[in-house]
Amino acid sequence: MNIYDIDVTTATGETYSLSRYKGQVMLIVNTASNCGFTPQFEELEKLYQKYKDRGFVVLGFPSNQFKQELPSAKEAEAACRLHYGVTFPIHEMVAVNGEEAHPLFQFLTSQKKGVLSSKVKWNFTKFLVNRNGEVVARFAPIDKPSKFEKEIEKYL
Repeated sequence: MNIYDIDVTTATGETYSLSRYKGQVMLIVNTASNCGFTPQFEELEKLYQKYKDRGFVVLGFPSNQFKQELPSAKEAEAACRLHYGVTFPIHEMVAVNGEEAHPLFQFLTSQKKGVLSSKVKWNFTKFLVNRNGEVVARFAPIDKPSKFEKEIEKYL
């Protein structure tokens, strides 16, 4: 199995294969609208705007596993767009840990472990995927996107 075999669904209900992003660099983030790290949406959007023409995409996946997300993905998407000007794709609400974890997060966490375990420990854990579909880096919630911009550039 590779990342391109995984299907995801947007906040508006469109299901598609991540093969759509084959040959691009992806930054995949589990998000929450009511988290102390929510202002990272601004930096994520800046990176997306700066590098999207070079084959970079940010993919946001709202999760309420840490009890900090709005009731629905559509509401989460609307909040991201209204409060932070987010234009990158926001997806359906997903679980990121446990037996109910979305296959994407099962895959990501199996490829890159965190400091203590493979589990996603909080909102705004970020996974960087290179143009070949390999998970090349994992960034903690506290890691602001601007701090690892050079890492992204390395893969563009």
